[in-house]
Amino acid sequence: QLELVESGGGLVQPGGSLRFSCAVSGFSLDYYAIGWFRQAPGKEREGVSCLSSSGLGIKYGDAVKGRVTISRDNAKKMVYLQMNSLKPEDTAVYYCAADKTFGPTTYCTLTPGDYGAWGQGTQVTVSS
Repeated sequence: QLELVESGGGLVQPGGSLRFSCAVSGFSLDYYAIGWFRQAPGKEREGVSCLSSSGLGIKYGDAVKGRVTISRDNAKKMVYLQMNSLKPEDTAVYYCAADKTFGPTTYCTLTPGDYGAWGQGTQVTVSS
């Protein structure tokens, strides 16, 4: 059974940083792309970043590009998202999700509907 558990959210002041962690179990990161998404109240779920199963393909959403870095530790079965220069509009619930790779291992997608397994989310509030 695929399981993903996010952590690292919280209350942070504008300009601050957060590091999210996604602990995965029940599958190997070698065969799944991992995506980070967020959803603010009243808004659609938005792609933040993704990492392909090979680790060679990375995408960032336009709203966070230049402020976010995705990485992973296969041995620890962890995926990380470092967010810097946080803004109030970054306030949302952040989710990690897994997408089984059938195509190129350098590919990942920022489309939520492409992911079949999701974590429970971690709340981030950016406010002074």
